[in-house]
Amino acid sequence: MQEAYVANIIEYMNTLWTDFWSRYSGNVMSLLRAVIASAIIAVVGLTINRAVQRLISRGSSRDVTVDDTVGILLRHVVRYGIFVICLIMILNAFGINTASLLAVLGAAGVAVGLALKDTLGNIAAGIILLILHTYRRGDYIEFGGYSGSVKDINLFTTILETPDGVYISAPNSSIWGTPIKNYTRTGRRRMDLSVLVSYSDSLDTAFRVMQEIIDEESRFLKDPAPQIMVQSYGESGITVLLRAWSPGNIYWTIYWFQMRNIKEKITAAGLTIPFPQRDVHLYTQEDTKTG
Repeated sequence: MQEAYVANIIEYMNTLWTDFWSRYSGNVMSLLRAVIASAIIAVVGLTINRAVQRLISRGSSRDVTVDDTVGILLRHVVRYGIFVICLIMILNAFGINTASLLAVLGAAGVAVGLALKDTLGNIAAGIILLILHTYRRGDYIEFGGYSGSVKDINLFTTILETPDGVYISAPNSSIWGTPIKNYTRTGRRRMDLSVLVSYSDSLDTAFRVMQEIIDEESRFLKDPAPQIMVQSYGESGITVLLRAWSPGNIYWTIYWFQMRNIKEKITAAGLTIPFPQRDVHLYTQEDTKTG
């Protein structure tokens, strides 16, 4: 009895399996092919992502002109881009209509974009600033009434620190929309050192003093060559200008030193730095009648 019962159960199971396979064998094979294809797509996507990440890292480390933030941005874009492409391919492998899904995602993206237009504007401006290398970490920049050394650049904001230690966080869109002065980019800056001498003093002596300053200051760049000129004729005296170029990183060190040095050398040469003065003429009533 037990053997017959077991045999009936086995026969019943075989019948169920045969019936199931005859009805759904096509679906099972399609699902199996989809799973295998998805696994292959995932493996290929991970392999491509790792290879591209290594290439970007090597390129960023070898090219000193590429900012670290640009490399980070590219790696994130590649990672998410490959993920989206692989996801769409896997959904297609399972027979899901991705066209309608993409349409829904596109509509949702438009709605989110309108709601976050300011944030997306900062991201777009950050990407443009990073790609164009308008400034980098360590550069001293000025824009819209703000100035300072760049401490960090990200997709949303640029962090500055002023010479007196003030922390400034500026949205990238506000920087991109205004003219930017980068005092560090060229690696050099022009220095204008002017001094006012009396009309009674000799211009040749003033020029000689300025030339001595040029000869003694080894930190001035030779190209472009320093220049000495008469800048203007004022009410109290003549303005003599020394124009020279210096490395950008020591500009203020040279400037502050020479502003003191010029005063000492002008005084030692016997020249006079005049005070503002005016000639006042007094007329009496008799003088008025006589005139």
